[in-house]
Amino acid sequence: QVQLVESGGGLVQSGGSLRLSCAASGRIFRTSTMGWYRQAPGKERELVTYITRGGSTKYADSVKGRFTISRDNAKNTVTLQMNGLKPEDTAVYYCNAVTEAKNPQSYWGQGTQVTVSS
Repeated sequence: QVQLVESGGGLVQSGGSLRLSCAASGRIFRTSTMGWYRQAPGKERELVTYITRGGSTKYADSVKGRFTISRDNAKNTVTLQMNGLKPEDTAVYYCNAVTEAKNPQSYWGQGTQVTVSS
C-alpha cells in the first residue's frame, strides 16, 4: 500500500525553480514530521529539510535561503519549493514521514528525479 506519493520533479536550468509535492494518507500525515531527503549518484541519502506537526522547520545548510518546506494539513500534503537551483542539487528526492510517537514509524515515497543543468 503506497503511503506517500511524490510529484513535481524534472529538468531545470541552473538558477531555476521547481516545486515538489508529497501527498500522504491522512492517518500518517496527521501524526508525522514530514521531510525531504535526497540522494545523488554515488552519495549517501541526506536530509534536505523537515517540518514538524507544529510547523517547526529545519534545513540543511546547503539549501538554506533557497528551499522552503510547507505543509497543508487540510490536503495532507507537504511541498518543497526550490529556488536558485544549482547543479549540485541534482538528485533523487524522497518524501519521508516519521510519526511523532513513542515508537516512531518511518515511511518513504518512491522518489522523484531532480536534474539541474549548468
